[in-house]
Amino acid sequence: MVSILVCYGTGEGQTATVADRIVDVLTGRGHDATAIRADDLPSAVDLEAFDAVLVGASVHMGTHQQSVRTFVIEHREQLAARPTGFFQLSMSSAVADESRQAEAAGYVETFLEDTDWHPDRIARFGGALRYSKYGFLKRLVMKRIAKTATGDTDTSRDYEYTDWDEVETFAADFASFVEGRLGVGPPESTDAN
Repeated sequence: MVSILVCYGTGEGQTATVADRIVDVLTGRGHDATAIRADDLPSAVDLEAFDAVLVGASVHMGTHQQSVRTFVIEHREQLAARPTGFFQLSMSSAVADESRQAEAAGYVETFLEDTDWHPDRIARFGGALRYSKYGFLKRLVMKRIAKTATGDTDTSRDYEYTDWDEVETFAADFASFVEGRLGVGPPESTDAN
């Protein structure tokens, strides 16, 4: 069993939901996984208590949450000393269009360049449109973005674009990678066959 921190930033809650699903997959494999919002981390958080770290963020207006960026920059050396991964949610990942996918990849590249961090695993997931949680101005801006991205402009409802199979596959892949790198496996079955 390994201890895994899932540190994330979220705008309207979709990244938190993804972080929770990742934790479910990791704990289902017998590991001790904890999801904590970057804004809620104590300033003196000790990453030595964790064997591996996943970091997640969503993209809003082309940038990730500042709290996530700060976490990575302040803990870059500790992150480099253990298995790590990064996952991003964005509208650009919600559609199959090549230019949108390139845009999503560009957000990741910029984040990693700005923080000088080199995670072992990276995933990009579609996020969500939470019209019900936006103020008037943000609702207008998001409707305009959605018009060209997904076409989902009915502001009387919310839309979710996260592919949960992709999330679970990423979490399982990360767990396998960590197990291999640390030389531990998922707990053995206690069945005596």
